[in-house]
Amino acid sequence: MIEFRPRFTAASLISVILLVGSSLKAESAVGVNWGTLSFHKLKPSTVVNLLKTNRVTKVKLFEADPGALEALMGSGIQVMVGIPNDMLASLSASTVASDLWVRQNVSRYMVKGGVDIRYVAVGNEPFLSSYSGQYEPYVMPALLNVQQSLAKVNFAGYVKLVVPCNADAYESTLPSQGAFRPELTQIMTELVSFLNSNGSPFVVNIYPFLSLYGNSDFPQDYAFFEGTTHAVTDGPNVYYNAFDGNFDTLVAALSKLGYGQMPIVIGEVGWPTDGAIGANLTAARAFNQGLINHVLSNKGTPLRPGIPPMDIYLFGLLDEGAKSVLPGTFERHWGIFSFDGQAKYSLNLGLGNRRLKNAKNVQYLPSRWCVANPSTDLSEVTNHMKLACSVADCTTLNYGGSCNGIGAKGNISYAFNSYYQLRKQNAQSCDFDGLGMVTYLDPSIGECRFLVGVNDVSSSSFQPVCWWSIPWVLIIWGFWFSVM
Repeated sequence: MIEFRPRFTAASLISVILLVGSSLKAESAVGVNWGTLSFHKLKPSTVVNLLKTNRVTKVKLFEADPGALEALMGSGIQVMVGIPNDMLASLSASTVASDLWVRQNVSRYMVKGGVDIRYVAVGNEPFLSSYSGQYEPYVMPALLNVQQSLAKVNFAGYVKLVVPCNADAYESTLPSQGAFRPELTQIMTELVSFLNSNGSPFVVNIYPFLSLYGNSDFPQDYAFFEGTTHAVTDGPNVYYNAFDGNFDTLVAALSKLGYGQMPIVIGEVGWPTDGAIGANLTAARAFNQGLINHVLSNKGTPLRPGIPPMDIYLFGLLDEGAKSVLPGTFERHWGIFSFDGQAKYSLNLGLGNRRLKNAKNVQYLPSRWCVANPSTDLSEVTNHMKLACSVADCTTLNYGGSCNGIGAKGNISYAFNSYYQLRKQNAQSCDFDGLGMVTYLDPSIGECRFLVGVNDVSSSSFQPVCWWSIPWVLIIWGFWFSVM
């Protein structure tokens, strides 16, 4: 058996905690969210090397993924590990369960030369209004149990527990009037009291893109940082961008509970590059670069002048082609890098590199693609496209997407190829009853990129996806009838 020993002794933890506490402002930085819901996964070691090459020092995981954590060992990167919402009930019910989780996902990795786990996120947006309160009863008991379990292994002072919240947890017409939703007042009071007593920040996810996407009356320039003709005046304060307005709404809500000085971390923030109107490379670069420059300028906000968020975690690092599209078909395109670790646009993270650097040593499948056979009658292709897009990702074909204007045959070819690459270029996966054919000529058209999959030897050759779990009808009929 391997003996896992704490990285710090109980005695040395005190000095470390004091050091960390005294340098929080100096450590404030830009981190990234590393999501793994992809059909074409890069090796975790490749992703960690990508982070190091780009000098990213903070990363947030949505679960305690063993492959990611093992790859992060010895990297020096500070890590936030997530506990999924569906685990909250079991962790809230038993300290045996929380002890086991901490032992398997924290103590195991926090050894000499191991992983520097700074935060554990207990749930992810558990108070989201669309959840109708289903996770609320479990949040505080789970927090208390996990905290107790961390104390047993002498990490309660070093590893901070947080609960990432969606910005819909609070509301107001003006930032200064911000308040948590009435039904959340009691649990938020308990939560922020817990966070305050344990030296933890409040973690919030802010998405100006979603405000713009969901409201046709939302002024577009207010979502960015270049100035606006729709500034919001709130007493003596004037807001020139949605991010500051949202942030100060949270500050006001915390103030109403008596915790107006609580440190705030932005757990998720970003802009998608494809799959919908307004989701494109130009807008994503403008938003993310504007945000980074704004936060790192230390200007702060009207309610917190000179005090920016402790940290921001961009969402996300890589595109995730297996994410649900129920919130919108842009969901699979949040990455600052494409699925294969290639930078989508120039971006200065403020971490030393002036522009993003691509992943190295990516192992691609052979340079071949599956396209519609031009010598066949394609009138019976609809069901084949449904099959392909119910399993693979066709969201770039949607209205506003980068492949929306490539025509009917182009749509067919894109769908066929997406399925073919997902199946690791299995010969039979390009048959489609004789309607498909393999080509060695790249069929990409303009900004519409026909992908070639990556050869991740650590994963199975095919990961089945239940077709009924993806609303393919919304995807297929949206672009199919727009070109037929």
